[in-house]
Amino acid sequence: MTIRLATRAVILHDNRLLLVNAFPGHQSDLWCAPGGGAEVGASLPDNLKREVFEETGLRIRVGPPCLVNEFHQPETGFHQVEVFFRCTITDGTLSDDWQDPEAVVNRRRFVTEEEITGLRVKPDSLAHVAWARGMGYDPLEVLVR
Repeated sequence: MTIRLATRAVILHDNRLLLVNAFPGHQSDLWCAPGGGAEVGASLPDNLKREVFEETGLRIRVGPPCLVNEFHQPETGFHQVEVFFRCTITDGTLSDDWQDPEAVVNRRRFVTEEEITGLRVKPDSLAHVAWARGMGYDPLEVLVR
């Protein structure tokens, strides 16, 4: 089995972090940063711009990396490495009417540093990295729903 590469956006807007729920049909209450799998032949920033637009309708500027996260699902052998980038919104606003063309992301929202403590969020260090500066690394963690 190969390792899947993904990109994710850490977007702070008015000191609130953008999160998405990427479980169709409300299968889970787990939130994460927007993004997804990288396609061969496109740069990581270009992949991230595409994924964020698909999931949120927002256009972004991709900044420097700020977190590397790995997770796996031992039962299936699935292993993903995610590179998180600090990003800023260049165009668009969140709308409940926006539809992810792949129908994966069904909810999106901005949360404060205080609000995120009441949510289930992966990776574990996302909140710390979002409101701190510098680079983070999350070693291999088990995939959860």
